Order: sequence, then C-alpha cells, then structure tokens
Amino acid sequence: MADGRNWALIGELQARITSIEGRAARAATADLAADLDSIRRLAMANGLTPAVCIVHAIESALASGQRGPLIADGLSLLRDAVACGRSDSRAGAVFAAASAIRLAS
Repeated sequence: MADGRNWALIGELQARITSIEGRAARAATADLAADLDSIRRLAMANGLTPAVCIVHAIESALASGQRGPLIADGLSLLRDAVACGRSDSRAGAVFAAASAIRLAS
C-alpha cells in the first residue's frame, strides 16, 4: 500500500546525509555547509518542513565550531526528519524542538 511519500526523493536525501556523515570529521566546514544547503533547498522545494529546520540547526552548530558527536546526532535527527512522512507545520515544530535540545552546545 502506498503511503504518499516520494521514496526516490527520500532515498536521494538519505544518500546525501550518508555522504556528509562519512566526511564530517575531516571535511572543511564550508564544504559541509554547502552540502547541507543543497539538502535544505531540495527539502524546501518538496515541502519537507521537518528536514529544513534540522538543517538550519546543524548549520548553526557548524558555524559555531561544533563537530563530532553533536553533528553526528544532528545528522541522525535529519535522517529521521526526512523519513518521517510528515510535512505539516506541527511536525516541523516537533523536529525544531528536538533539534534545539539535541544540538544545544
């Protein structure tokens, strides 16, 4: 039974997240930010509100010099947001709250 999700889009975003996870420890902050920006733009274009707010939180953490487990945790949360299947503002608020807690530095 189809659930209305765009599985090709979800697969593409998950692959991009996996790529960032593999390079997060050694890549330049600007490169990670550019990759996150492309995820954010793709999520925005497709109405994935929860993912957009998580990307903003990860970008803020990177901008403040965070790396390691904090960024890994943010990417895990991003993966959940991409796959959650909801795009309403309430889901976005829940993921924004989760990112505020999990990505607090």
